[in-house]
Amino acid sequence: MKTIRSLQAALPAALLVLGGAAQAQVSDNVVRIGFLADQSGPYASNGGPGSELAIRMAVEDFGGKVAGKAIEVVVADDQNKPDVGLTIARRWLDLEKVDVIVTGSASSIALGVANLAREYKKPFIAAGTATADLTGKACSPMNFQFVIDTYFMPKSSMQALLQQGVKTFFFVAVDYAYGAMLASESQRFVEAGGGKVVGSVKHPLGTTDFSSFLLQAQASKAQAIVLMSSGADLTNALKQAREYQIQQQGQIVTSTGMTINAVAAMGLDVAQGLRYVDPFYWDRDDESRAWSRRFMARHKGVAPNYLQAGAYSATLHYLKAVAAAGTDDGPAVVAKMKATRVNDFQMKNVAIREDGQVMRPGYVVQIKAPGDSKSPWDYYKVGSEIAAAQLWRPLAEGQCEFLKK
Repeated sequence: MKTIRSLQAALPAALLVLGGAAQAQVSDNVVRIGFLADQSGPYASNGGPGSELAIRMAVEDFGGKVAGKAIEVVVADDQNKPDVGLTIARRWLDLEKVDVIVTGSASSIALGVANLAREYKKPFIAAGTATADLTGKACSPMNFQFVIDTYFMPKSSMQALLQQGVKTFFFVAVDYAYGAMLASESQRFVEAGGGKVVGSVKHPLGTTDFSSFLLQAQASKAQAIVLMSSGADLTNALKQAREYQIQQQGQIVTSTGMTINAVAAMGLDVAQGLRYVDPFYWDRDDESRAWSRRFMARHKGVAPNYLQAGAYSATLHYLKAVAAAGTDDGPAVVAKMKATRVNDFQMKNVAIREDGQVMRPGYVVQIKAPGDSKSPWDYYKVGSEIAAAQLWRPLAEGQCEFLKK
């Protein structure tokens, strides 16, 4: 009897301990989302402040809390410098208790930060970083690729050009890992489709004068000049190609990573008729329009691109996983993210593959002629949907080590 009474007396204390443990599933009672990207340099217009806004919109739409705990967004400018980006990420993980890192950083930065995230067992979400190594030779159980990569971009772009009858290509690529991977993969897809790369040239990141590179491309007589850069670099190159009237003289000028920002820089009079594959267009359907108009109202009227929309989806999906897991523990959240289909305003029932690749579809788009555009940012005619299996690198080709184990 004494034993029973002792157990009864001990039960409330034990339940208090268990209850306390349940309440402590969210570390320090805050879920912290770190957004690391170029906020002021050549890539800022692609993601940067626009992606930060999209992340904050996702937090607001989720309700501002998860598992009853506050959500905090911390933002840093990596300045396109690997040492700066890695220092910030290490501080976040070591001292500031950041639970997930969402990034639009350059590939050189993202690969290093992904290694840190793996070490600390925190989710690492690429929503702008394009290197396909994040799901390939540099894969990690903690990595996610939410938007585009250096397999999707050249495959979809080169195949679209080949289908238009283009046979000869000249590449103008940014001189670091991102450009090198785009050029290498693009050449592979061009040659597989019966085309030929007649020349290529590299340009420094952040250059403002593309004249020598464009003149070399023009002199090659290639049917298509393909720009393999992003952000301000791509915008400047397209503007200067327009000034030289290269496209008016018969050569196609396009990009492996065309965004709606780049189309605005080219102008519809130059860009009209171009076809490529885009994972997102703001005016594709009612849901996309509704979300995009909310975004535009807070972004000086500028339409969202696929990177910014991707940052929203990545953040929302992460928060849903935290709620479902009842914890911000990294491996537990990653498991929930991979086990749960992505469903939001732009993606419906989209699976996440074992290597972290979000198996989203793409859409064939064609840029409108000026006379067909009825309002600001009314740039695309949206055609058929392309299934994810036709766009993303097959799992077996990625050589992801942790899957082999």
